[in-house]
Parts: sequence; structure tokens; C-alpha cells
Amino acid sequence: MDLHCHSGPNPFAREFDHVEAAHDGERLSMRGILVKSHHHNTVMDLLAMKRELAEARTPVFGGVAMNAQVGGINPYAVAMSLRMGGRAVWFPTFSSRCHCENEHHGFPESEYDIPNQIIDVVDADGRLVPEAHDVIDLVVEHDVLLSAGHVKPEEAALIFDAARDRGVRRMIISHPNFVIDADPSTCRELADGGVYIEHEVGMYDPQGFRKWDPAGLLDWIRTVGPDRTVLSSDLGQRGRPMPVDAFQRVGRELLQRGLSVAELRQVTCNNAAFLLGLDDERPEPVGS
Repeated sequence: MDLHCHSGPNPFAREFDHVEAAHDGERLSMRGILVKSHHHNTVMDLLAMKRELAEARTPVFGGVAMNAQVGGINPYAVAMSLRMGGRAVWFPTFSSRCHCENEHHGFPESEYDIPNQIIDVVDADGRLVPEAHDVIDLVVEHDVLLSAGHVKPEEAALIFDAARDRGVRRMIISHPNFVIDADPSTCRELADGGVYIEHEVGMYDPQGFRKWDPAGLLDWIRTVGPDRTVLSSDLGQRGRPMPVDAFQRVGRELLQRGLSVAELRQVTCNNAAFLLGLDDERPEPVGS
């Protein structure tokens, strides 16, 4: 499974499109790929590519990120995406205040050189804006994945608290040590509240854009636990590896460093299948 694939079409240069991502996934008999754009509802792409995607054995799913390009925290855009078959809703990513005020950890400015504006998820009193609750209700209605996007950890906690109170079952926070700067103890608290912590193999791939040591990834998995951890690719950018290659290389390093096969399957397969709705119930804990 891959819950974070940046295949094209996209305003940014991409190494491959959604159809090519599906065929790449066939190499591992992947059960599903979730494609993400910071700028538009990817379900539209998939419907336009329906004939080509039907020839691939790995299914591809889409969703919508609530950035400036779709009107920010816009329940109408979310409702359209979900009613067309969307499986995920991301709170603001590159339009979040956290992202806009972050130095992007060395990513090239050209990757962000596009008209944008800050979309706040909280008001002047630090409370979630009303539209956020409307979006959460839509997520509950469709029983899909809710991501905190690139908001600050304390804002993510507010989103997840409201989501949990309303009955959201599938929640995730991405790359805690990139852009949002959430520490392990904070993520452990989120995980205890039912949130899954996603890490990106593209950050740890020895043949890719490697900035982080896989030993640190293993530390994260041990701190949060494999039952609340998900590995995704965050790949598709021009000049970077294919997701399957990165999954294989990083998976091999984790096994060599002591992660068990069962734990690796939990973080790359089982947890993501539940989050994407391919499995209705949470997977059994590793070792149960």
C-alpha cells in the first residue's frame, strides 16, 4: 500500500503519472495507491484515466487537499470529491501556516513557486474554524481517511480531538520530522488517541533524496509502535526514485536493523489497508 503518492498530472514536474504509478505497484502486487495533489481533487484525474487504469492490477484512489487552490477549508470541494469516490481529505498542506512559515528543510524554492495563500485552521481564539467541523462531518458520513496535512502539531491535535468526538475512524499525520516538526512524545500521544503516524520512505532511501538515517526511522517505529505506524512513499517528484524501489530498499534496511517481517508487513500493508478503507477493521496488533 502507498498512501502518499505524488504522481501526475500536477503543476509541479513529476516523474510518472497515475497510470505509471499503478503499473509500478504491480511489481509488489500492491493492494492500492492513494494519489495526492496539493492543488486539486485527484479523483477527477483518475476518472479521466479510467480506461488506462483498468489495465493495471493495482487500484488507484484519490482525494482532495484543502489548500488555496480549492478554496481552502471548503466543505463543498470536499463533498464533491467524496461523492465522486474520494477516499481521503487532507487539511491544508502547502497552504498551511506551518508550511508557509517553514524553510522547507532545504527543498528547492521552485517546488513552491506557485500562487498561494495561508489557510488557517484555527481562529484568533485558537479554536477550529467552523468549516473544519463541516469537513469532519463529511469524513464521518463517508468513512474515509482524514489527514492533518501540514498543520502545526497542536493544531493537528485539535483536529483529531474533534474528529474522534464526531466518530472519524481513520486518522493520520504525515512526516512528523519534516515541515511540521512534531516530536516522538507528541506523536505517541496522538497514536494513543487512535492516530496513525506516517513516515515517508522517500526521505530514507539511500538512492533517493536521502536526508535522514534509517536508524532514526526504526527509532520512530519503536517509540510509536508498528501498530500505529505507516510507511508511504511521498514520491513522484521529477528525478526521484520509483516508489516500489524505495519501499524495497528502505524495507531491506529496516529488516537488517532488526525490524521483524511481521512488523514490516504491519507498517507497509495492514495499517494502510484499514486507513484507505480496503479493510473495515483495524488490523490485529503484531504478535497477538
